[in-house]
This record gives sequence, structure tokens and C-alpha cells, in this order.
Amino acid sequence: MTASKQALTLTAALLLAGCGTLPAPAPDAPAAPQPPVVQTPPTAPTTALQLADDAHAQDAVIYALGLIGNQYRFGGRNPDSGLDCSGMVSWIFEQVAGIRLPHNAAQIARLARPVDRASLQPGDLVFFNTSGKPHSHMGIYAGEGRFIHAPSTRGKYVRTDALDSGWFAARISGLRTLRRDV
Repeated sequence: MTASKQALTLTAALLLAGCGTLPAPAPDAPAAPQPPVVQTPPTAPTTALQLADDAHAQDAVIYALGLIGNQYRFGGRNPDSGLDCSGMVSWIFEQVAGIRLPHNAAQIARLARPVDRASLQPGDLVFFNTSGKPHSHMGIYAGEGRFIHAPSTRGKYVRTDALDSGWFAARISGLRTLRRDV
């Protein structure tokens, strides 16, 4: 890799690093050092990310299937200590494609391109409005109408659900892709 490509890759990685959803520390707790956070206004256009190889989308599904049963943990971004929805997705795509996505479902939605339901493929991203905000929950589409996600403290574990189940179907707020071939 040339020096200019390495610099570009490093710059892109730094821009995407550290977009977490953890709550602020208690006032009496010392603040932990935080990585730089890139703040993007909700209305600002963002360049869509693309996988270097569309095969990474299928790899993401296989990796996600291997995480089924892993513990849910709010703010979690590591299968060893627990995962939340965006932490699971960002962890998986970092492992299979070498890209670091923000640890925030709405920010990931802004980085991915919209796709219609007929074009939805395994490895695409599905977003839901579960807390009165679009893109407040997400998962990875597995195919055949199912998606893999880390649902919540009530769900306790990474699992699959049907995209057309009544509860989720009524809350879909976006279908997105990182594939190049769309």
C-alpha cells in the first residue's frame, strides 16, 4: 500500500472512530479519556461507505450467526463482554471488512445507502424506530425475511427475528446497504 493510501486509510479510520452511545459518567466519577468524536449534523450530507468486496456482506451474516446467544450489554462493542445493536454491527464489519463503523445506529444509517425491500440482500442493514426516533435500533439482514440483532436488556442475547413480525414490521425505519453492487 502506498504512503498516500495509508494516510487516507488512517484519516478515514480516525474520522469513524469513537462514535459511541454510552451514557455520560456520573458527575462524581472521573471522566475516562475519550477518542476524538466526529459530530455530523443530522441534515448534513454524508458520503456513503462501501465494502471493498460485496462478499464481505455475506461474511457479516456468517459472523453474526456465530454471535447468536452472546450477551446483550448496553454500550457493548465486544462479544467477550457483551454487545448492543450498533456495537454488534460495528464489531462484525470491522472483523470481516476492516472498516470501523460508528457505535451509533443513526450514524451508521447515514453512512449506508438506502435500498428498497425488493433489493434487500443478506448482509444489508435494517433499522427500526424503537424509542420514538428513527434508526434507534438496528440489525443485519440474514435473508429469507430474518435479521440478526442484539435486541435489548429484555432480549438479553443476540438472536434472530422475522422482519415481518408484527412488532418489528410496524417499526422499520430504514433499509440500508454497504454493498457496492446496488
